[in-house]
Amino acid sequence: MEEIAQVYARSLFEAAKDAGRLDAVREQVGQVADALADDHDLQVFFFSPYLTSEEKKDGLHKAVTDADLLVSNFLELLIENHRMPALLRIRRELDRLWEKENQRLPVRITSAIDLDEDVVARIRDRIGQQTGQTIELSRDVDPDVLGGLVVRVGNTVLDASVRHRLEQLRKQVARTA
Repeated sequence: MEEIAQVYARSLFEAAKDAGRLDAVREQVGQVADALADDHDLQVFFFSPYLTSEEKKDGLHKAVTDADLLVSNFLELLIENHRMPALLRIRRELDRLWEKENQRLPVRITSAIDLDEDVVARIRDRIGQQTGQTIELSRDVDPDVLGGLVVRVGNTVLDASVRHRLEQLRKQVARTA
């Protein structure tokens, strides 16, 4: 199913990019995906095997107004091909393609306490210098970290937390015992 999402996302990405409307299309697909994820009734409606594609398209046009023509046509295509359940994965892949196109790198910092803005700025700048990309930084506070940081850069995790170090020490003691 993931491959299907990648194919649809790539197709929409290329069409929107060629039309010069990539940002608007990405935003609108995100809004529809968010609405679908948050509303169980919409999921039942669009995922139902008992409703025809025409009934779903009518519902789509009532629920989604003033959408970019690319987005409307894309959503209709998903309905016709019975692929609406893949919309959330398509959105994630579309976001990934957009981030790559715009050289944006998502970075998430998790710490035991809220970090000083200066520290966060230095971390963002350092990662930006090393990668040559614009950093989209988000922060979490998790007391279970105990101390130190857990930094997720794209798909890579650097765990320099006290919790991680204690776990490694525990494993090392268990092996020697």
